[in-house]
Amino acid sequence: MPVLLIAVEIGALLLSLPVKASGIVAFEEPDSMANPLIFIGIMLAFTAFLLLLIRYNMKKMIAAAIGISIFLTFIYIFMAIVYPLAGVTDPAVVLVLVLAILSTALLYKYPEWYVIDALGILIGAGVAAIFGASLDILPVIILLVLLAVYDAISVYKTKHMITLAEGVIDLKTPILFVVPKRRNYSFIKEGIGKIGDGGERAAFIIGMGDMIMPSILVVSANVFLQGWRLGGMINLPAVGAIIGSLAGLVVLLYFVMSGKPQAGLPPLCGGTILGFLAGWAVMGWMG
Repeated sequence: MPVLLIAVEIGALLLSLPVKASGIVAFEEPDSMANPLIFIGIMLAFTAFLLLLIRYNMKKMIAAAIGISIFLTFIYIFMAIVYPLAGVTDPAVVLVLVLAILSTALLYKYPEWYVIDALGILIGAGVAAIFGASLDILPVIILLVLLAVYDAISVYKTKHMITLAEGVIDLKTPILFVVPKRRNYSFIKEGIGKIGDGGERAAFIIGMGDMIMPSILVVSANVFLQGWRLGGMINLPAVGAIIGSLAGLVVLLYFVMSGKPQAGLPPLCGGTILGFLAGWAVMGWMG
């Protein structure tokens, strides 16, 4: 999981350059305090929609809704990669569509754990790059705090996030990362079992959002803060955010070993914010 987190964060930093060059943004005003509320509002609406479908056992509609979302995400990601290289030409548009269709089809036709993880890194990095380059630092911090609180409530209090996760996993929907416990594990054949039953499972899982949210602050810090950069590429607040996110993940994994479902965002977002603040303070001290 630490390797996956670093891969998403480094990928997001690399993709933030073509994202900016392509002009692909999630919000027109990066410093608007309304942006976190809009983000959470959309997320809550989509979550409520999926929970409604799960309640009425509408599996095909769940798969379709998530599949369309993944396809559109791939569209934006490949636009950010292809357009700066080839321009907005007809061949480039066709290439973007073909890549998005093939990637989505691969996830749904062969959802083995390594396919899910590999393309999940691309999805996570792309989404984090788009939102990180579209949100200034303060709105991102507010967003992470609000999401951490919501995640804790939804896992420990209302438990609706557990219901959502189980519904998604039962369909083998590729919107999470899977880390197998043994070499011959197959997500297609075995799944992972019920999340809340406390039994032994064949793999660890972590939601894609748990990897994306810390990475948004990493990108935002690197895009919106000027100053000395390590290797001319990444500044100290972004480095601090990466280190802090890894520390938060270590804390999360400690509690995950109990076998009970855990809210990932409180330690991950908390560690990322503290790491960012430490890196910012060091950068200010260096002048």
